[in-house]
Amino acid sequence: MTVIAFLVTIGVLVLIHEYGHYRAAVACDVKVLRFSLGFGRVLWSHTRGETEFVLSALPLGGYVKMLDEREGTVDPAERHRAFNRKPLRQRAFVVASGPLANLVLAVVLYACVNWAGVQEVRPWMAQPRADSMVARAGLASRDEVVALRDAQSDDWTPVRSMTELQWLFTRAAVKGQDVQLKVAARATDSAALGAQRTVSLALSSVPASEVDNGLLERLGFSGPYADPVVAQVVPGGPAEKGGLRQGDRVLLINGQIVYDAGQLRQAIRDSAVQGKPQPLLVRIERAGRVQEVTLQPVMKDVQGKLLPRIEAGLGGPVAVTEVRYGAVEGFTRAVAKTWDVATLSLDMLGKMLVGEASIKNLSGPITIADYAGKSAQLGWVYYVGFLALVSVSLGVLNLLPLPVLDGGHLMYYLFESVTGRPVSDRWLERLQRGGVAIMLLMMSLALYNDFARLLGAP
Repeated sequence: MTVIAFLVTIGVLVLIHEYGHYRAAVACDVKVLRFSLGFGRVLWSHTRGETEFVLSALPLGGYVKMLDEREGTVDPAERHRAFNRKPLRQRAFVVASGPLANLVLAVVLYACVNWAGVQEVRPWMAQPRADSMVARAGLASRDEVVALRDAQSDDWTPVRSMTELQWLFTRAAVKGQDVQLKVAARATDSAALGAQRTVSLALSSVPASEVDNGLLERLGFSGPYADPVVAQVVPGGPAEKGGLRQGDRVLLINGQIVYDAGQLRQAIRDSAVQGKPQPLLVRIERAGRVQEVTLQPVMKDVQGKLLPRIEAGLGGPVAVTEVRYGAVEGFTRAVAKTWDVATLSLDMLGKMLVGEASIKNLSGPITIADYAGKSAQLGWVYYVGFLALVSVSLGVLNLLPLPVLDGGHLMYYLFESVTGRPVSDRWLERLQRGGVAIMLLMMSLALYNDFARLLGAP
């Protein structure tokens, strides 16, 4: 599934990118000699009109070969159709159309996700970790975040899912903006059930180097709310030996009130002293009766760390909701999401360039393949959303002003428009070498990060 999903991802995104170049070239009456999906040995080819369409052995890219006097002899009768003979604005249009096609694709895919609807985890909060920013702000177990407002806006943005909350937090943290949350109490024993209040979080104090997938956890969020019940017990494990049974509801652990499954799991993880597991006195409710059991955790390797485990599945089902939008709102949200992802990507790249953000945020083909497989297993809607995200990233990457990318060629055309003359061949060669070196460095860092994540390195 992972391999197939990855190949489909790369194939679709490259096809759309190169098709953008192709259609723009045809529109400007540039003769297209070859449209290739992939590089290397030709596996299949078909000539239609004056263009040869090719499928090549190495699927990690593609190209559109156009008639160009810089690459070979051109028949005088066809010189007017050579790419290098076209006006500057047409050449720029042909080059820019590839990345723009990826951005348009992202809008279409995000719109499809919005129209189809997707099951998302509701933003009901588990008990935040003690002394964390979230805990100090006053959030508590079973609080539901219903809206968010950043420091630059007067309007509240509705929050319908945990995924949307994480996105809004990440965007605000990258921009260094504080946020306000509008939360509703959902605790069944609360006198203020459903009452709303506003809390503030100083995200401007979060360094850009800490803005990644672990941002919410570092702020104190311990995940979505789930009842602190025992969902499963591993035969022969510490939980079963200590007397824990499926369906038990945990009330106290070592005298501490347990509000939800996230807090329960965290208490077990924090129970070791100097790397040694300590006995846990657990008060449970079973079939309406309260009793106590003693558990002796064992140390297990979890992503390269030794942590106490009781070998039981903890937590009831989390609350979910279907997020779906109408035709107009679904499209406008798709445009806004594409813009937000593109600008956020550029912000992060800029911060990485000046050392404000960690280069660990760079991802390569292994991470893409991993997420492609996981999203495909969740369902087609999730996979389409992932495809949209990668399409935005590919469009933004190709617009960077690096000589080997489309953005580099646009940079040459900007120079030509200002000076009235093209970049010299000597400088083109130097810039190309520099661009290749930068791209190789970025690819090496991305692959290193991929393997580090794969091996569970911090």
